[in-house]
Amino acid sequence: MAVEKKATLILDDGRNIELPILSGTLGEDVLDVRTLGSKGLFTYDPGYLSTASCESQITFIDGNEGILLHRGFPIAQLAKQSTYLEVCYILLYGETPSAEQFATFKDIVTRHTMIHEQITRLFQGFRRDSHPMAVLCGVTGALAAFYHDSLDVHNERHREITAFRLLSKMPTVAAMCYKYSVGQPFMYPRNDLSYAGNFLHMMFATPCENYVVNPVIERAMDRILILHADHEQNASTSTVRTAGSSGANPFACIAAGIASLWGPRSRRRQRSLPEDAGRNRQRRPHS
Repeated sequence: MAVEKKATLILDDGRNIELPILSGTLGEDVLDVRTLGSKGLFTYDPGYLSTASCESQITFIDGNEGILLHRGFPIAQLAKQSTYLEVCYILLYGETPSAEQFATFKDIVTRHTMIHEQITRLFQGFRRDSHPMAVLCGVTGALAAFYHDSLDVHNERHREITAFRLLSKMPTVAAMCYKYSVGQPFMYPRNDLSYAGNFLHMMFATPCENYVVNPVIERAMDRILILHADHEQNASTSTVRTAGSSGANPFACIAAGIASLWGPRSRRRQRSLPEDAGRNRQRRPHS
């Protein structure tokens, strides 16, 4: 993040306050107003319409120009050349995985898609006509009660384990929420299917007959997941960050984000200062 320019804020009381101008790799410059509080001043910007709330090394988005970059990789390139799980690896670690790294990553995610059997009983506590988002919010928050061995947000390994668990188990929980809403039995995950294919199986298969995943729909679902893998500082992302700033466990923070995502205005995006995420990159194939 470059600090090359400065701006001067001139007040009616004769004070001149110098503010650094920060420049990210892409997007607009921003005024660094962090020191205003010590001078008895605050900024007023409801909804962060003109305020970057953080630096981002993950995503850059410019909806007006049709630009979406994940770790500097154009979304069109990722959609054509990658799978959703590979994009998840890129978002988590910042680089394209080698063939061995990706195989290990994919195996971990695939083999942890099942949830504790007691969690399935939680669904019975919800009314049969409950909104699926209400059920999803409640069950996601309850995950901390079952996977409480790695909830130290200050421990890098704990954060990684929680990220794996969320990535593995959220499709299972989401599909169960849907199945409960339509009165159908839960379908357990299958390790022989792809991430997107397994999600479709859990959503639409029934015990009555064999369900064959349509490869066209499977690829379309995978691309939808890639497109929505990260969308910078939208309402739900900002909610997760705010909840997480108190040191709350990650599952509770994600539940808070789900509650925010449920709102009809959840697509409103807050701003972040892109740092490295905006550099256009070319995806290298698995080595």
